[in-house]
Amino acid sequence: MKILLVEDDKRLGESLSTGLQEEGFFVIWVNDGYQARDEIAQDQWDVFIFDVMLPGLSGVQLCEYVRFKGIKIPILMLSALGEPEDKIKALDTGADDYLVKPFHFNELISRLKALKRRADQYKEINRGEIICADLKFDFLKNRVERAGKVIELSQKEFKLLHFLLENKGSVVSRISIFQQVWQLPQDTYTNIIDVYISYLRNKIDSGYEQKLIRTIKGRGYMITDA
Repeated sequence: MKILLVEDDKRLGESLSTGLQEEGFFVIWVNDGYQARDEIAQDQWDVFIFDVMLPGLSGVQLCEYVRFKGIKIPILMLSALGEPEDKIKALDTGADDYLVKPFHFNELISRLKALKRRADQYKEINRGEIICADLKFDFLKNRVERAGKVIELSQKEFKLLHFLLENKGSVVSRISIFQQVWQLPQDTYTNIIDVYISYLRNKIDSGYEQKLIRTIKGRGYMITDA
């Protein structure tokens, strides 16, 4: 696994870099957001580890840059900020996981392996066009249309819609959505899924007679053209 580690704390950066290499990972460690941006553009990576607070570009800004460029590499954010609002902000800008300092090194290793495993599985998914009634979802082109009208979605809305469409006609639970879309073990943030389902409905179903996204009371959500 080839990892770009971006951490400005010298002692922590050296410790993580050494520990990860001893575990068999190839690691490049930089301590500045601008230098990290250059490294991102110059090489191929398996996982990014970004500290939130960095000189130059912050970890959140790096995350936004990566997703704006259409790079699908998993991102693990490190931060001393453990409030739900801080985690939500990082995840909403495209991070895949969030680890609060201080943390156990073995937990970091487990999360990195899980991110790589999910990424490998994700590559096996059919990324062609998915159709649901007059809704067209094209993963490769990062494009969503309904009745010929292009719909602009945020990164998380796109991932949520993709997950629903992968399970078209089946109920997906809130926990499974949180694990697959937010890639965290449980729904810690109360109504965050409800909020994003509402965002999707406003963009996908609002103004159309046929509603595709359904709430299955007590079970979760489903997208269907039936």
